[in-house]
Amino acid sequence: MRKEIDRAFAASIDAKRAFLKSGAPALTAAIELVAAALRDGHKLLLFGNGGSAADAQHIAAEFVNRYRIERPPLPAIALTTDSSALTSIGNDYAFADIFAKQVLALGRPGDVALAISTSGNAANVLRAVRACKRKGVRVVALTGGSGGKLAPLADIVLCVNATTETARIQETHILIAHVLCEQVDQILFGAGAGPRA
Repeated sequence: MRKEIDRAFAASIDAKRAFLKSGAPALTAAIELVAAALRDGHKLLLFGNGGSAADAQHIAAEFVNRYRIERPPLPAIALTTDSSALTSIGNDYAFADIFAKQVLALGRPGDVALAISTSGNAANVLRAVRACKRKGVRVVALTGGSGGKLAPLADIVLCVNATTETARIQETHILIAHVLCEQVDQILFGAGAGPRA
């Protein structure tokens, strides 16, 4: 058992190190994009399935409540949480439409979407990203492996490409998202941020 525990920790650490080596510039760009959008009065939309749905809710809560520093709430909406919208869209249309219809209803030009899919091939995430394009919503993709069909559709791709193991990808995604939260807070509210309009 100890060997398996060690293997899991080592694989998680390796995935994070590999992402940092290749993905730091894209993460910096994503931080700057989200900070600029929030500074200009726009919002963040987040969506994904399963564990990625939980990550979307987790990160939305960090923005709406707070991450580490005391600051005003920031507008972030997880499109995974409204059970009436999700079930009515899934029932009346298709499961592949559950996020896209919400993007069409809520997205505005200048908003940013955080689209999360460990494989990059989730049909409902892809359809939502196409809806983002129609609405003028910029897309940051959190994905893994090859990036799948999602990578070429996104404005910025944060791809955990050292592994295709879902758990290791998700563990790296949450670290990436925490760094995103922390650095956006620093840009908007940290020392030297200047007054916020």
